[in-house]
Amino acid sequence: METYTTVLLYAIPFFIGLVLLEIGYGFFVKKQTHSPLDTISSLSSGLTNIIKDALGLVLVIISYPFIKEHLAIIEIQSSWLVYVIAFIAIDFASYWNHRLSHKINFFWNQHVIHHSSEEYNLACALRQSISNILGYFPILLIPAALLGVPHKVISILAPLHLFSQFWYHTKHIGKLGFLEYIIVTPSQHRVHHAINKEYIDKNLAAIFCIWDRAFGTFQEELDKVPPIYGVLKPAGTWNPILINFQHIWRLIKDAWRTKSWLDKLCIWFMPTGWRPKDVAIKFPIAIIENPYQFNKYSTNPSQPLIWWSIYQLLATTSLMLFMFYNYASIPFNNLLLYALIIFLGIYSYTAVMDKQKFALVVAALFTGLGLITLFYEGDWFGLNYYLNYGNYLISFYLISTFIGTLYFTFFEKQFEETILSA
Repeated sequence: METYTTVLLYAIPFFIGLVLLEIGYGFFVKKQTHSPLDTISSLSSGLTNIIKDALGLVLVIISYPFIKEHLAIIEIQSSWLVYVIAFIAIDFASYWNHRLSHKINFFWNQHVIHHSSEEYNLACALRQSISNILGYFPILLIPAALLGVPHKVISILAPLHLFSQFWYHTKHIGKLGFLEYIIVTPSQHRVHHAINKEYIDKNLAAIFCIWDRAFGTFQEELDKVPPIYGVLKPAGTWNPILINFQHIWRLIKDAWRTKSWLDKLCIWFMPTGWRPKDVAIKFPIAIIENPYQFNKYSTNPSQPLIWWSIYQLLATTSLMLFMFYNYASIPFNNLLLYALIIFLGIYSYTAVMDKQKFALVVAALFTGLGLITLFYEGDWFGLNYYLNYGNYLISFYLISTFIGTLYFTFFEKQFEETILSA
């Protein structure tokens, strides 16, 4: 995990830089594809995902080394060939994992966060899951195991394969000619993120579009059918932690409410969106019937709230980068505490973005836990080694977060009305 966090120290600023470049380009060409709170929500989701992954918080059903040890038929000796085969095997496994996530109720929960944005831009590429707690992906790598692909090769290529899927989350690149027949392009992936009936559940491949063409899930972007983005059951929140568990919560409620014991069991493995008949009748859930006639989620934020939310995102990103930079020096229990504080912070400021009153309670927990940690440890996880004034800096951030939450949750509207009436 230490190597992974080191890679992230360079990857995160690089990805954020590309997001800022896209925002700047959109402003320059007067075709902006970002909205402030949506982008902040997307980037915040990315922070939760990489922290969860960096801590290895997953229940591994079966490991790749175990599968390779028991199934390997041959062992490829050529170094370049083993990397080529491994990359193709990862991409093939990714296609079927992606397809499983779209087609099965239980697995959709781990993927819905990625589709939850009603915009389409590089930031939404970073909307990744924290609810993928079952490590079953190695099962899909059986072809690689049969060929004796070493675990080390898989470990090196898997992050590169994931990072390679970032670039095509953009509206600013059109169709790419002959490449449309070889790799996944922005045009193809725009189709994948769309909720139009022509596009839904299409283009599931990650790098090579041959899988979609071979298995009947390919759909070209049509000139007369502009993609509309989001999910059929809109998230209705900027809070990435809530979005991660919305679908599973609906499944739990449906399984509890249905009178059929068979349905209580089957609901988890039925096609995505399937509900027991008795529950669907008694507890209907609205879905988007006409993608061309729905309003995108908005909380009409003020400019001060937008800038405060950006401040929160920047501060949280800085805390996370320091966590990764100092990863080897922080005991695992303290890493869990650190992650909890960051998660509370993200939950808090995105709840403020949603204009939820309970945001103040979460902010109090965040600030209180942060200050208690600072008091008892006398340091912020080793920050004093690098900054003599580290404690003051962290204290200012924690307290300013609580004050800002208090203001935007309860007093901003009253303050604005006072100014206008003066």
